[in-house]
Amino acid sequence: MRLWHGGASGLNAGDLIVPGHSRRVHDGCPWCAARQPGSGVRGIDPPTGHQDMVYLTTNRLYARYYASLWGRGDLYRVEPIGALIASTEDTIETFMATGARVLAATDRAALRPGEQHRRLWREWGAADEAAKTRRVSA
Repeated sequence: MRLWHGGASGLNAGDLIVPGHSRRVHDGCPWCAARQPGSGVRGIDPPTGHQDMVYLTTNRLYARYYASLWGRGDLYRVEPIGALIASTEDTIETFMATGARVLAATDRAALRPGEQHRRLWREWGAADEAAKTRRVSA
């Protein structure tokens, strides 16, 4: 299983990704303000519920999206350190681990190009619908 992590830039093969880093907040950015606790805005990717874990995904586009949220962050192919735990926070297949080791930096200064962004939104929407169907039938 190939795992990806999108985050801060500048890591290289062999570097460790550890928990406890929050995304940059840019002055005047309405999205940054909406993500802050107590903003009253729902549905804008709030801070994680597990700040003691590193998030990994099998979906390269999803990881690239998170790299882009860093303001030109990087996309990494990684291996988990410690047990791999399925995350229930996301509908796209996502895992948590106590850390990760960078195997390769695959995309530097990741942006969300149009077609890939549209593809991710389609995949994400399908994952959300599947999750709704599972909840209704449970």
